[in-house]
Amino acid sequence: MFVDSHCHLDFPELTGRLAEVLANMAEAQVEHALCVSVKLEDWPRVASLASRHPQLSASVGVHPDSVDVEEPTVSQLLSLSQTEKVVAIGETGLDYFRATGDLEWQRDRFRVHIRAARDAGKPLIIHTRAASEDTLRIMREEHAEQAGGVMHCFTEDWEVAQAALDLGFYISMSGIVTFKNAAVVRDVATRVPEERLLIETDSPYLAPVPHRGKTNEPAWVSHVGAAIAALRGVPVDAIAAATTANYYRLFGGR
Repeated sequence: MFVDSHCHLDFPELTGRLAEVLANMAEAQVEHALCVSVKLEDWPRVASLASRHPQLSASVGVHPDSVDVEEPTVSQLLSLSQTEKVVAIGETGLDYFRATGDLEWQRDRFRVHIRAARDAGKPLIIHTRAASEDTLRIMREEHAEQAGGVMHCFTEDWEVAQAALDLGFYISMSGIVTFKNAAVVRDVATRVPEERLLIETDSPYLAPVPHRGKTNEPAWVSHVGAAIAALRGVPVDAIAAATTANYYRLFGGR
C-alpha cells in the first residue's frame, strides 16, 4: 500500500470529482493522502475534507507564493493545528522563482510557521524553490530540527538534501522523478536513506509519466514509487512499505 504525502484535493481540478479520485486511490492501493493547505482563507475546506474521509489528513499553513492573503500568526497556526486530523504545519518555506523585489515578507512568514510547529510539536511541510540557501539558513536559525518535517516535492541537488537530512528532515519525491530531464532529482532519489524517503503527487500538478500533462491525482503516487524502485534496483513493494512506514512515523496515525 502507498501513501500520498502531499496533495491538494481542495483545488478545483479535483474537488469536483472527489468521489472518483478517492475510488481511484483505493484501486491503486493508495491507502492515505495528506491534503495540504496553501492559504488560511481556504483552510476550512481542507479541514472539512479530512474530517469527512478517513483516508485523508490535513495540514494548516500559507504557501510562500500566496500573496494578498491573510498573514498567519504563531498563535493562530498553533490554535488551528489542534483541529482533529491536522497533522502538520505548512506548506511553508521560500520561493524566489517568480517573486521579485524585497522578499523579507516570505522569510518572516516562514519563521512564523517554524515557531508554530515547534510550539505545536507537529512537523513542517517545507517548499523551497530557487531559495535553498536562505531556506536552510532560516531552518537553522529558527531550530526547525526541533519540529522536524519534510522537504516536499524536492528539486534541489544532493548537497541541499544532505543539509536537510542533517537537520532531521525527510525528503519527498514527486512525479518529477519520472521526467527525462530530471537527472539531479533522480540522483537524489537514489541516495536518500530509505528511512527518510517519502513520495507524493503534489496533485493536481506534476503528473508522473505515463500521465504527464494530465491532471494529477493521489492514485498516481504509485508511479512515483515505481520509478524510485527502478532507480534503486529494489522491488516496488519495498518502496511502498518503506515510504508508508516513514509517513506514519513522521505524521502519526495507524
